[in-house]
Amino acid sequence: MKTVVIALLLAAGTTAASAQKLPPFGGSASSFTATLSNNTPLVFGMGVDQAQRALGTPFTRVSGRPGEEVFLTFRDIGGSGLFPHHDRLYLQFRKGRLAGWKGDWGENWMWR
Repeated sequence: MKTVVIALLLAAGTTAASAQKLPPFGGSASSFTATLSNNTPLVFGMGVDQAQRALGTPFTRVSGRPGEEVFLTFRDIGGSGLFPHHDRLYLQFRKGRLAGWKGDWGENWMWR
């Protein structure tokens, strides 16, 4: 009985493995992160220009002296179709490098 099991395991180990096929109708087989709208995340230590490119939005200076600034950007994350939804994102830079960020979703004035 042991020799039969060993023979089956050896036979299973010698069969060729096949890779996953492409989706039907010629779809692309890209990774999950490549399909995200923001596939270049924010990283501590980025410069202002790098962070703008990563988010794809312009920054507005809120406060601070040069190199120690707080910037604001609006991220358009869609909406319901009737009302666009823009989230505020504050970015803190120290010595010209990204030191932190905070999303501000505000209050929903529609449901008061």
